[in-house]
Amino acid sequence: MTDNRPSTPRAPKGLKSAGRGLWKEITSQWELRPDELRVLAKACSEEDIIERLKKGLEEAPLTSFGSQGQEVIHPLFSEIRQHMSTQAALLRQLRLAEADAEVELEEGSTDGPMSRTESASKAAKTRWERNKKKAEG
Repeated sequence: MTDNRPSTPRAPKGLKSAGRGLWKEITSQWELRPDELRVLAKACSEEDIIERLKKGLEEAPLTSFGSQGQEVIHPLFSEIRQHMSTQAALLRQLRLAEADAEVELEEGSTDGPMSRTESASKAAKTRWERNKKKAEG
């Protein structure tokens, strides 16, 4: 028997456990085009950076001293926030939540639950059709 489901893309080399976890979580639910996989790879790399920064902050004091000797919040907080913002922007580019919402609207409640693969395929198809319409219009 042949399995017609697309294989889950392998995580890029160099990702640590946090990044690989995010990769697996997303690629197991959605079929992504090659350009979307590149965006996801960047978001997963950001996940690894955020995790490293958080670990560095575990032992660090909450405050440090600024250039004038004033007490300031530890600089790692700002770095974490910036990387989280970058990651959020990358994930928004994938429009996964929007694709899920469109699939739910199209499904209705009469067909019963779809498998994860069916749902991912339908979400990808919806995104591709929407992007095609934008390119044509």
